[in-house]
Formats: sequence, C-alpha cells, structure tokens
Amino acid sequence: MLCCMPGVAFVPALLVSWSSAAFIISYVIAVLAGHVEPLVPYISDTGTKPPESGIFGFMINISALLAVITMYIRYLLIEKQNESSHFVRPSCNMFSLCIGLMGCIGMGIVATFQELSVPSVHDIGALVAFGSGVVYITLQSIISYKSCPQWNTYFVCHVRMAISIISCIAFIPMIVFASQISMTKIDWTPGEKDYTYHFMSAVCEWTVAFGFIFFFLTFIRDFQ
Repeated sequence: MLCCMPGVAFVPALLVSWSSAAFIISYVIAVLAGHVEPLVPYISDTGTKPPESGIFGFMINISALLAVITMYIRYLLIEKQNESSHFVRPSCNMFSLCIGLMGCIGMGIVATFQELSVPSVHDIGALVAFGSGVVYITLQSIISYKSCPQWNTYFVCHVRMAISIISCIAFIPMIVFASQISMTKIDWTPGEKDYTYHFMSAVCEWTVAFGFIFFFLTFIRDFQ
C-alpha cells in the first residue's frame, strides 16, 4: 500500500493506521484481560495496567512522533503553496504548527505518565493533547478554505470543517463531564456513582480521538 502512494502520502497514511491500531490493540487486550469493561472505557483506561500499558505507551509515543512529522510536512506544503497564491499569512501557518506540536507533547505526556500512577500530570497532558488538537484541526480547516479552489476542493474543505465542528462540540462536554467525576478508577460498572459522567465523557473522548484520525486521513491526497 505504501509503495503505491506518490510523494509523502505514506506519512499521514502511516499515522492514521498506526494510531488506530494503538487504540484498538490496547482496548482489546485490556478487555480480554478483564482490566476494563467493554462498554466505552476511557482511552487511557485501556493503557493503564500491564501488559497493555507497555504497548499503549510505546505506540502512542510513536503516534506522537508521526504526528510531528505530518504537521511539519503540512506546514512546509502550505508555505510552498503560499509563495505563489498568498492565501494565508505565514504567521498563521506557523501558529498552527506550534499548536499542533503542543498537542504532540501532550500525547507524549499521556503515554509516559499513566492514569493511575501520576493522575494530575496525565490529566494535564490529555487536556493539552485534546485541546491543542481541536484548535489545530480547526485552523487547518480554515486554511484549507482559504486555499480553495487552487489547492483544495470544496468537498474536502467541507469534510474537514465538519470533523472540526464535531470534535469541538464533543470536546466541551468531555471536559465538563470529566470534571464531575469524584474518583480516579478504570474498572467502571453501570449503576455505580459517577458512572453516567464517566460514560458520557468517554464517548466524547473517543469521538474527538477518531475525529483527529479521520482529519489526518484527508491529508493523504494533499501529500501526494
């Protein structure tokens, strides 16, 4: 598959496939080991206990590295296109890159400091990762519209903006519901205290996470 992609399209393709595998593999192992309930655990819950914790940490760190490479190539691509079209300010392009890199740092923190070991640091990393990620894809959606119709189709721009809006909408209740949870645990069962807050927050978290994955999927054509 990678050999059939011209240019550097294999970079976002690898990011999307690797990140999806990181989420799914750690989830399957955690469920089979009985460490989490199958019904919508937090993403971090699926990478807290061994053996899935080692796999989760390793794969998410690689995902963060791939995201850095993808964002930097995207920055260079816009910079090159902007030389002839002048559709966006260079400072806006740089600001978008910096925000994206902050999100990658947050991913590294999440992967390194596990939820039950250092919960405060883990939560800060998650907030930075998701918050910066939402801002990054929103800025990239705006930049995509500005580059139309020369460098992007309106269909792709609409798809990117739809993903950004859904991610933004999901991010807010994710934080609100998570702030209402009074305990730090991973083995949630229906009916116990704060389970509803946990469930709604986890649904929103998975929505935002896969929103990022689908957004980077739209970069493949650009990178060709």
